[in-house]
Amino acid sequence: MATSPPLRIVETPMDFTTLPQNLEAEAALLGALMIDNRLVEDVMGRLTAAHFAEDLHGRIYAQILTLSDRRMTANPVTLKPLFENDPAMAELGGPAYLAQLTQNGAGLIAARDFARQIYDLALLRELIRVGREMATSAADTSVEVEPIKQIEEAEKALYRVAEAGEVGGGVKTFRSAADEALAMVTRAMKSGGNLSGYTTGLDGLNTKIGGLHKSDLVILAGRPAMGKTALATNIAFSCAERYMQDKERGLDPEQSSGAPVAFFSLEMSADQLATRILAEQAGVNSESLRMGKIRQEQFTQLARASGALTTLPLFIDDTPALSIAALRTRARRLKRQHNIGLIVVDYLQLLQGTGRNGGENRVQEISEITRGLKTLAKELQLPVLALSQLSRAVEQRDDKRPQLADLRESGTIEQDADIVLFVYREEYYHTMKQPDIEEVEKHTKWLEKANTLNGLAEVIVAKQRHGATGKVELIFDKNVTKFSDRAPDSWRRDDQG
Repeated sequence: MATSPPLRIVETPMDFTTLPQNLEAEAALLGALMIDNRLVEDVMGRLTAAHFAEDLHGRIYAQILTLSDRRMTANPVTLKPLFENDPAMAELGGPAYLAQLTQNGAGLIAARDFARQIYDLALLRELIRVGREMATSAADTSVEVEPIKQIEEAEKALYRVAEAGEVGGGVKTFRSAADEALAMVTRAMKSGGNLSGYTTGLDGLNTKIGGLHKSDLVILAGRPAMGKTALATNIAFSCAERYMQDKERGLDPEQSSGAPVAFFSLEMSADQLATRILAEQAGVNSESLRMGKIRQEQFTQLARASGALTTLPLFIDDTPALSIAALRTRARRLKRQHNIGLIVVDYLQLLQGTGRNGGENRVQEISEITRGLKTLAKELQLPVLALSQLSRAVEQRDDKRPQLADLRESGTIEQDADIVLFVYREEYYHTMKQPDIEEVEKHTKWLEKANTLNGLAEVIVAKQRHGATGKVELIFDKNVTKFSDRAPDSWRRDDQG
């Protein structure tokens, strides 16, 4: 039996006394900004005071931004009163240092380059800080050792550095927020007026909710056999496929109505999920496909569909019993490596909280999980579609259409969700009411209703922060587990909010 080689620890001395920095570039940039205040607009979008290695330079930069924001001139004269009592400025000769900064005009022709270098060096210093903390934490055995938790925290810290540097801050100006809103409206206009987020692949649902929006937590719930996993799979595939189509047309990924998708399948294995997608695209009965009971021409269709999907940006993680912390870590990695734009979780009750005694208070644990998913959606700026079970209370009512109160641990799920969708198929419940064939009149009426309900499904929009509630009627082909829009002449939609 082979044994793993012993772990080798190589001690490499590292000198942290001189951190990456360029004080001359900082001084030149500040001088250029004071000479020509218009340059502030070129650098303020990326650079903050915290990016400067010299604290004094950071404070000068912050005051320049403040004066510019007030539409005041920022130069050595207007800045002088703000630094007369600054100890660090006094060590450099007092406010006269401000005038010295303007004597070098090099920054006037290379302000953006200097700003980029200052920013990059700040990220390197932040990376060194994170690495130092990681090493210190790993070497400290005086506290209870939890290596996996340390790794998760390290990945979280590294993700912040990779995205924008922890020093970047999370406050947006109204201008930047408005730009994002206009980009969303532009996407909606280009899609025909119905789609401002990522596509669900269903025109009716897109019209009702406007697609899947960044930073939203969308809950998709239903009783067993309603088709919630099938709908989630359809949406994931459609979003990834739209991204590929837009990319082939040369459309800017930022303008695409699709995105790469991460599918966390805690219930089904990756091959089962892939089988569903292949069956849907090839038009082959999924059960027959699993059993191998398909004809040669169906196999040819399957092979053709499989070949077409080889480049589909759909990433499946079927690790069972994931914790919410582990899911966040994996999601950040996928965002960094593949720039995913949609996360699907099937389903949230199979996730675990971080508390060791979480099972003793399931409501509290579900609360942690839903908050974690909502935080993840905001952090990565993408929609998270999480599937959820419904309580058995549905089965006790005559009208079995789900309600918000039917959500398991509904208080926390309903509170954290931006959109709550329910999948409902009356056909399923009607089938269970089939009378004895000898009761001719009852059986005839039952059969007539069964024919009208055949293949019909509803997606009930029970909560929506962005618009009205209501329902969207769809067609569900249970043979290939595929949802589709109803024909226009049979389209009925409840727009009551």
